[in-house]
Amino acid sequence: QVQLVESGGGSVQAGGSLRLSCAASEFTYSPKFMGWFRQAPGKEREGVAGHYRVSGATYYADSVKGRFTISRDSAQNTVYLQMNNLKPEDTAMYYCAADPDCNTCWAGRTARYWGQGTQVTVSS
Repeated sequence: QVQLVESGGGSVQAGGSLRLSCAASEFTYSPKFMGWFRQAPGKEREGVAGHYRVSGATYYADSVKGRFTISRDSAQNTVYLQMNNLKPEDTAMYYCAADPDCNTCWAGRTARYWGQGTQVTVSS
């Protein structure tokens, strides 16, 4: 059974940093897509960062460009999100997502498998 297990969330002050990790288990091969999405109370889920293994393409939400970096260890089926210069508006539940063969996961804000989420809270 595929599982995505996130870690690394927490509470920080504005300007601080956090690193999220997501370990994917029981995949036959490294997922084509792995990424991070977030959802704040009362708001829709939005894409934060995504990566496609085959093409190497990486995508970021405009609001996090230059501050967040997604990286991936395909051998370990692990994806990371380094978040620097955090802002109060980054406060949300962050979800890891993975899909073995999706080509439109980032654009469609969808994936076959999701983690349970990890809370990130940024205070001013």
